[in-house]
Amino acid sequence: MTRVGHGYDVHKLVQDRKLILGGVEVPCERGLLGHSDADVLTHAVMDALLGAAGLWDIGHAFPDSDPAYAGISSLILLERVMGMLAEKGYAVGNVDATVIAQRPKLSPYIPEMRERLAAVMGVPADRVNVKATTEEGLGFTGAGEGIAAHAVALILDK
Repeated sequence: MTRVGHGYDVHKLVQDRKLILGGVEVPCERGLLGHSDADVLTHAVMDALLGAAGLWDIGHAFPDSDPAYAGISSLILLERVMGMLAEKGYAVGNVDATVIAQRPKLSPYIPEMRERLAAVMGVPADRVNVKATTEEGLGFTGAGEGIAAHAVALILDK
């Protein structure tokens, strides 16, 4: 059986934080605010995978009230999500994600994001697609106040 899930996440941009997207540090004067590393792309991917498996969302799996997750790499959390999927007998078919950010320009970093996400999910990089878009100055992402990401995941029975 195949199952599909959708994930969405958003974080505010602030000073004195690194910008981590897809496990890649992207040079920027501001980073994303959050309990973990606030990797909005990886969070959306995790939510899509958890949703496809019927396992709620990352807020239930890794609550921000738990100090164990303070500053943790989202790639470590993705590894844990993969363990949860394996326990239910699922494997990743493919993931398609979009990052919505006015700046910085993300295209130079997308190949590495794809590689890192794919490695953790145990699939070839061509099964992980990452796109970036702006909102032409509209909304909170267009105003540079935050970054959002959407992801769709297909999972398969092993």
